[in-house]
Amino acid sequence: METGHWTVDGTIPEDAFGFIYEITNTVNQRKYIGKKQMVKRIKRAPLKGKKRKRIDLVESDWKTYTGSSDRLNADIEELGKDTFTFQILRFCGSKFELSYFESKMQFERDVLLSEDYYNGIINCRIGRPPKALKEHYYNKCNEEC
Repeated sequence: METGHWTVDGTIPEDAFGFIYEITNTVNQRKYIGKKQMVKRIKRAPLKGKKRKRIDLVESDWKTYTGSSDRLNADIEELGKDTFTFQILRFCGSKFELSYFESKMQFERDVLLSEDYYNGIINCRIGRPPKALKEHYYNKCNEEC
C-alpha cells in the first residue's frame, strides 16, 4: 500500500483506524509526537422515506498530513519536507486507542518539559475503553505477566 511520505516498519494492518507518529527535523533533531486517523466518517442524507442518516467511511488525508503544530509546519515550509522524517510508531484500531497511546507516548517522553519537541499541549480526554478492548488488553497482560 502506498504510504505517501510516511515510513512504516512492517505492513499496515487491515483493521487500522489510525496511527501514532513521530516527525523528526533532521537539521536540529527536534521531534513531534501525534496521532492521525486513516479513515473519516462522512454523514449523508437519509434514503428517500427513511429518517436515519447514512454514514460512510472514507480514507482521510493521512498520506500528505504533516502534523497539527504551527511551529512544526512553519519549519517544514521553511526548510522543506525532505529535511524531515515521518515515522509511524504504532497502528491503532479505534479512536480510544489513538487518544490513549498518543497521550501515553507524549507523557513517557516528557514532550512538554523538553525543548527537543515541538509539542506545546497534550490534549487528553479519554473515557473508559470499550468492553471488548478492555478484555483484549486484560487477557494479553495476563498471558505476558
